[in-house]
Amino acid sequence: MKFLDLAKVYIRSGAGGNGCLSFRREKYVEYGGPDGGDGGRGGDVWVEAVEGLNTLIDFRFQQHFFAKNGRAGAGKQRTGADGEEIVLRVPAGTEVLDEDEETVIADLTNLGDRVLLAKGGNGGWGNLHFKTATNRAPRRANPGQPAIERTIWLRLKLIADVGLAGLPNAGKSTFLSAVSNARPKVADYPFTTLHPNLGVAGVDGAEMVVADIPGLIEGAHEGRGLGDQFLGHVERCAVLLHLIDGTSEDVAHDWQVIREELSAYGGGLAEKPVITALNKIDALREEEVEDKLAALAEAGAARVLPMSGVSGHNVTEALRLLRREVMTKRRAEAEAAAIEEGHAQETEQWRP
Repeated sequence: MKFLDLAKVYIRSGAGGNGCLSFRREKYVEYGGPDGGDGGRGGDVWVEAVEGLNTLIDFRFQQHFFAKNGRAGAGKQRTGADGEEIVLRVPAGTEVLDEDEETVIADLTNLGDRVLLAKGGNGGWGNLHFKTATNRAPRRANPGQPAIERTIWLRLKLIADVGLAGLPNAGKSTFLSAVSNARPKVADYPFTTLHPNLGVAGVDGAEMVVADIPGLIEGAHEGRGLGDQFLGHVERCAVLLHLIDGTSEDVAHDWQVIREELSAYGGGLAEKPVITALNKIDALREEEVEDKLAALAEAGAARVLPMSGVSGHNVTEALRLLRREVMTKRRAEAEAAAIEEGHAQETEQWRP
């Protein structure tokens, strides 16, 4: 299945049905009076995060979503039928953006999150509503409210615990295939990864979701290479694993390039906890490993772990370090949720 993380969608809610202008016509009833019913309400347009989806591919083949209009009212005080609503089903982690691609309308981070995008129009009143003591035969009925049309963007940001970052051919896909059942494309040339991949890694009885994104190059924030279009998928990660190709001539420069790209992108990536791994040490001599670790430390890299995704050297240790950061974030989120719930209960208790 093709991966799609950005889609432009056109939506329209249902218009309300018109009210009915009608009078009661019945044999032997001299003064029947008004009996026009109200129009039905137009359908709403919702977006909902559902289970079982991990891409926006469904919106590649259908971009227009129109809710049903409300039916017009009828005589004998009959109200028109309401229009059917329509629901855009998206994976958890989807952002809904306005047409400018900047204004965030909603952020569906949890399964079951549901947001109203366009409200259906109310139905118009029939002439029965306008009957008064002084106006017993009103010849007036309201039209239904018009539909709401808007253009939105859906942008998927994968919800993962760990994000892999690094230059092309740094060994990110190899690491993901070594720690999970994911089978990303692995080859000896750059940009083998063209779309994000997810895998579930386990260590010491705990599981983590790991996201592998295409490699970055210098100037990615300006659109070079594949650009920074995939960095949004690691915005929600608790920790980043920065992989550096140990066979590179200048590992310090490679480390600095990625750090600058993360800072230029923004989104809080530069402030996230980072574990740096000097990868592919199985292809280096011991003295070369020591020299490159020293070069990275001098450049400012902290917690540099020599590792090899092919031989498995220090892979488990890297997973343990990542797990520690993930558990720290989960604990902080749980405490924040408990505090927020406590405040809500306290407010409810003292509400008059």
